[in-house]
Amino acid sequence: MVVAGCWLLLAGGAAAGEWAIAEGTRTWSFPRDHGAHPECRTEWWYFTGIVAGADGRRFGYQLTFFRQGIVAVAADPDNPWSVRDLHLAHFTLTDVREGSFRFAERASRAGPGLAGNSTETLHAWVLDWSATAEGDGFTLEAREGAAGIRLSLRPRRPPVLHGSGGLSRKGAASGQASWYASITDLETTGVVRDKDGVEVRVRGASWFDHEFGSGQLADDLAGWDWFGLRLSDGSALMIYRLRRRDGTVSPASSGTLVGADGTARHLSRDEVALEPLSIWQSPHGGASYPSRWRVRVPAAGIALELSPLVADQELRTGKSTGVTYWEGAVAGSGAAGGSPVAVEGYAELTGYAGGMGGLF
Repeated sequence: MVVAGCWLLLAGGAAAGEWAIAEGTRTWSFPRDHGAHPECRTEWWYFTGIVAGADGRRFGYQLTFFRQGIVAVAADPDNPWSVRDLHLAHFTLTDVREGSFRFAERASRAGPGLAGNSTETLHAWVLDWSATAEGDGFTLEAREGAAGIRLSLRPRRPPVLHGSGGLSRKGAASGQASWYASITDLETTGVVRDKDGVEVRVRGASWFDHEFGSGQLADDLAGWDWFGLRLSDGSALMIYRLRRRDGTVSPASSGTLVGADGTARHLSRDEVALEPLSIWQSPHGGASYPSRWRVRVPAAGIALELSPLVADQELRTGKSTGVTYWEGAVAGSGAAGGSPVAVEGYAELTGYAGGMGGLF
């Protein structure tokens, strides 16, 4: 939902009215709307996927780009060093066979070509990491040390608009919302380099989330649990549960069920049941996260059980968003519409390791 999956905190800095909030209706146009929306203060492009080599070796990856507006108009627009936005990025690689997880982060101002976003179509980059539109799909590149990805993504489903026409509410107050679109199934091919630099040619599937807005969440929220799941019957499920500090779940929690034909159905909080089944405690900071889940959407006959492919997929991003959160590859099985299904995807868990810091 980043971040599906991350949501950046919009605190201070700009006077009210300088940024466009997510409210009302808008007309979407792709591929232009895969590009940047600088009228909004916060925006992110979020890719996750699970891929495998010919020998069955499996990897999960996350590559997320954030744009955080500092001022609506740069003090000196003709000076490339005059800061308007901060550009941040997170990259992770999960090696299922080795049970390992690597993460890295980037942060930069635009400068003379150091980082940026196109407003015409998707082209987001921070230093040597990038996500770029190519034909009707995208190319992703990121590397940290010997590990890295070079992937080509091609959509097998059209974009999906979440909430009401793409307006995804996160609270009852004005501006507590984002514009939110996804491509839930992208055929993925390319190369993964493991921690030793060994290249593995892979194929699999990816998920792309894009959100933008200028609001912030309610003060009583402690964090959220987000899932982007692909089912083997061709359907997909996005859900997010907004957790309040008093232990209750916000009424703004919701989801989207995407049919095998690409049609989307909004799910209210009460149509989705999410039950943690066990706990994993981080050896790094001691935070306790749910580590297995039961997910049910009774009206669609969906009942799933999920587990992480690797237990430790915790990011500690002190050099960018300043937040510790769990974001990782998950898989499982269950039933949908009365038939057995396998399921895989990504989960994001925030607010379990103290405050949300730079995330909202």
